[in-house]
Amino acid sequence: MSVNRAALTNGVVFVLLCIIWGSSFILMKAGMEYLNPYQVATIRILSAGVVLLPVAIRQWKNIPGNKLGYVFLSGILGSFIPAYLFCIAETKIDSSLAGFLNSLTPVFTIFTGLLFFGQVFQLHKLTGVLIAISGMAVLLFAKGIVNIQYLSYAGFALMATVLYGFNINLVGRHLKETGSLAVVAVSFALLLLPCLIILWFTGYFSLPLAQKGFLFSSSASSLLGIMGTAVATILFYILIKSSGGLFASMVTYGIPFVALSWGLLAGESINGWQILGLVIILGGVYVTTRWKKKEVESKT
Repeated sequence: MSVNRAALTNGVVFVLLCIIWGSSFILMKAGMEYLNPYQVATIRILSAGVVLLPVAIRQWKNIPGNKLGYVFLSGILGSFIPAYLFCIAETKIDSSLAGFLNSLTPVFTIFTGLLFFGQVFQLHKLTGVLIAISGMAVLLFAKGIVNIQYLSYAGFALMATVLYGFNINLVGRHLKETGSLAVVAVSFALLLLPCLIILWFTGYFSLPLAQKGFLFSSSASSLLGIMGTAVATILFYILIKSSGGLFASMVTYGIPFVALSWGLLAGESINGWQILGLVIILGGVYVTTRWKKKEVESKT
């Protein structure tokens, strides 16, 4: 009974994570109805930092002094800059496409690990990367849009996923012995002051924030940070501890389909070629994660 209850709990957390993270992309669109992308991204980081601040205060002592710089860099590369890149991207591309491109994160984790972190070359990893890249090409050209503006804004989302992948390797290399929740909470706490400064210089505090439209966009941006970043991060680490990293990583497969559902509800057009591109990308991800699973099983 206890095993079944644990499995049920893990399943519920898994579904919640897929829904929360998959909904992030439509929340960005909602935030940008009345706010600019820089304000939406900043409110996202600020809201997450405020929610995680009590955790950061408790966890601060668990961060070695010589690792604090890496923690700050992790916050910049893994959260701060990608938040702006995704918001800028969604000024020209659909939220569903942004969600699809986000699924490339595991692939870019492998790619940046090979290029910058000295990971051992393995043929199956290269195979997975090539499969995913071919899927990305199908995805980007699925609507027959080949102009530079469209591709460049999709490139902002791709750069965000590259930074996600780079950050995962950075944390694995330099912060492996430091608690993951401590790293996340403290990194967001360190970003609180820069966020307030950015909001000030972007004129956010001069806006008629009590008006319905601005209130709606501010609320969507705050929800994005509170649920899509702070709460989701805590749930993710709970899932890792209770079910293992392999199962938790499978969230990658659920997120784009939630983003797709929200995109359809919002009136975004999705065609069969886009779905095919997404399936190919996830196939590339599967090649790498499935191989890792086999390696683990062979060692036990």
